[in-house]
Amino acid sequence: MADKAEKIRVKTMCLITDGQRVLVGKGRDSVKNENFYRVLGGSLRFNETVKDGIMREIKEELGCGVENLELVDVIENLFTYEGEEGHEIVFLFKGTLSDPKLYKKDIVHIIEDGYEFDAEWIPNEYVINKKIRLYPEYEYSKILARR
Repeated sequence: MADKAEKIRVKTMCLITDGQRVLVGKGRDSVKNENFYRVLGGSLRFNETVKDGIMREIKEELGCGVENLELVDVIENLFTYEGEEGHEIVFLFKGTLSDPKLYKKDIVHIIEDGYEFDAEWIPNEYVINKKIRLYPEYEYSKILARR
C-alpha cells in the first residue's frame, strides 16, 4: 500500500478570465523561496464527475457558481511543493463566474477547510509572457491569447 506522498491525486481546476485578466490563487513555497500562482480548483471526490467537482470547488472557494464550462485539456503534473514530491492528473476547464461582482474585486480572500489564501486578478500578459509562475505548468497562452 502506497503512503500518502505516493498517491496520484485527481484534480479539477478552472481558468477564469474576464478577457484581460485571469483569477488565480496566490501561494508561496518556503523551501524553494518562491512565490507562485495556481489555477483555482481542487481534488475530485470519489463518485463525482470532473464537471461536478469543478462546480463544487468554485462554489466552495468563491461562493458562486461557474458557467460556460469547457474542458481545455488534461495535464499530468509532477511537482515538488514544500520539499514534498507530488503527482496529479488535472482536468483543466475554462469558465465564467455567475456572480459579476467578483469581476470587480482585485483580491478575493478564500477560506476553505481551515486553509486561507488570496485569489487575485492577474493580467493575461503576465501569464502569457511568463512574468509569473502559474501552476500547473501549461501553455496558457493557447487559451489566454485568444480573443
